[in-house]
Amino acid sequence: MAQGFLLEDEDMPEIKTRLESLRDEIRGHEHRYYVLDAPVITDHEFDALMQELLRLEREHPELVTADSPTQRVGGSAQSRLKSVTHRYPLLSLDNAFSEGELLEFDRRVRKAVPAPDYVTELKIDGLSVALIYENGELVRASTRGDGVKGEDVTANVRTIRALPLRLKQA
Repeated sequence: MAQGFLLEDEDMPEIKTRLESLRDEIRGHEHRYYVLDAPVITDHEFDALMQELLRLEREHPELVTADSPTQRVGGSAQSRLKSVTHRYPLLSLDNAFSEGELLEFDRRVRKAVPAPDYVTELKIDGLSVALIYENGELVRASTRGDGVKGEDVTANVRTIRALPLRLKQA
């Protein structure tokens, strides 16, 4: 037993180093993707890095840091556009990479919804936008940003023909 504990202590510096390396690498990729709009790896490669980080942090919760990419959603708001604070946090969706992860998701959903219906689609990257309508009229559109604050993109969104500027009253 003490021997197993010793081995765990000997592995800890390597685990800490790998965690720091993963966090730095992921932050760099997030910056290139969200800020520069110039990614250098595929979404699949990024997801694999994030999954490794999540796994290591699950196995070693004492090593999770507040600034870890696993503790954030999306990218930060850019200063060129007006900052908007969301009324409710806009959270990110999780990925499922195996049948087991999908079944675990279904188990959690069925705790809240006894007979859920699902719609699935391939992951397509894009932009999340929160739309606020008052009295049926579009008054604000904002990006998800970091989930708490985003950017006001109302003027841009108004140019999307498929998006109603006024909702039909029932």
